[in-house]
Formats: sequence, structure tokens, C-alpha cells
Amino acid sequence: MFVPKAFRLDDRQQIAAVIEANNFGLLVTAAAGAPEASHLPFLYDPAATAAGPQGTLRAHLARANPQWRDFAKLAEEGVEALVIFQGPHSYISPTWYGGGPPTVPTWNYVAVHAYGRPRMIDDAAELRDMLDRMVALHEAEEARPWSTAGLEEGYMQAMMRGVVAFEIPVTRLEAKAKLSQNKKSAQLAAATAVLEAATDPLARQTGAWMRAAVNNLETKTCADHEQGNPDKRER
Repeated sequence: MFVPKAFRLDDRQQIAAVIEANNFGLLVTAAAGAPEASHLPFLYDPAATAAGPQGTLRAHLARANPQWRDFAKLAEEGVEALVIFQGPHSYISPTWYGGGPPTVPTWNYVAVHAYGRPRMIDDAAELRDMLDRMVALHEAEEARPWSTAGLEEGYMQAMMRGVVAFEIPVTRLEAKAKLSQNKKSAQLAAATAVLEAATDPLARQTGAWMRAAVNNLETKTCADHEQGNPDKRER
């Protein structure tokens, strides 16, 4: 992913929050040069380990999905998989910036790319725990949360045989928050106000990220002036 310095997101807590809030990711593999992709919900443990310095992702595929067979090939080739998490995003019209230097239409967005080599989870108890955690995560806001506890054990075991669990120790994270930070502060604030008033939930979420960028810019500007160092970003 191309990430200019102005749009780079380095804060580990923010990156983890993006993954957790948008955990329906895209698993991309390219064993022997043949690309495959699956849309999957993921669990993310951000704790660093020797195997995964950027945490660990866990998910499962239908056993009928041939992509899991790529995992062994990736290991043989020394090639990593990519998991893409798409955060809030929105079209930005040049008219929203108000005055200032000329602008063109663009798209603001937040995204995280996670890299690592998938490895199979063969332990049935570990698979069951992962499935229960996934269900609990997504049932948490239900008035009467569903769980696997009410299923007949034979049925549950049959369902588990139909999936393949895996984990990806994450070796590298690329995170991008393109939020018009390269515009004049007044332009950024004006476009932010438009998105905050939008009816589209994704646009409003993008506006919330942009509001944080506005606040960060204002804080930085105040700090620079207090230290006698005028902001030189536009020079």
C-alpha cells in the first residue's frame, strides 16, 4: 500500500481499534503466482510475540474453500499472505474545502494491511474456543445473546469438521489514514464539517476521523508557536 508520510498511521492502539471495528477482512494469497481472496471475519490479538511482533490474527475458512491449501505452498515459498481491513471512507468534493488553493475530487479513507504467514490450527479445543470467541464478540449487543452451548454436541462437531482454522502471526502492519491532512487547516476543517453533517454513516465516521486530524493539527500548531517554531508544512 502506498502510504505518504502525511497519511501514515503509526499508533498501535489506533491500528488495533481499526482492525477490531472492521474485522471483516479480505485474506489475499498468491501461491505459485495465482491470487486467491476470501472475505472473512477475524479475531485480532495485538500482543506481540516472537512469531508475530505485530500481534496475531485468527480466522477460519470453509473446508470446501481451496484457499487454505495455499498455506503450505506459501510456507515452502517463503511468501506471506495479506489481510486487508477497510475502515471508514468517503468521497470528497472540491467544493467542500471552501476557499484556498485549487483542489480536485478525492477519496478519504482509513485502511490497515497486515502481513504474515498463515499456519493451520489442528487442535479441536482451540478451534472451538476461537469459534466461541467470534460468536461472543458479535452477539455482545444482542438482548438475548446466542452461543454454541445450546447446540447438540454431535451437530457442533460436524460443523467444526466443515471448517479449517488458521492463525497469522503478523510480521508487518501498514496503516493509512488519508484525511486531507495535506490541505490548509481551514480547508480540512470545512470538509470535516460537511462529513459530520452527512446522512451516510460511513461519511460521518470518516468525518470523525477528520475531526481528530483537525484537533491534532490545532494542538501541533499551538505547540509550535509556544516553542517559537512556526509550522513549516506548507513551505
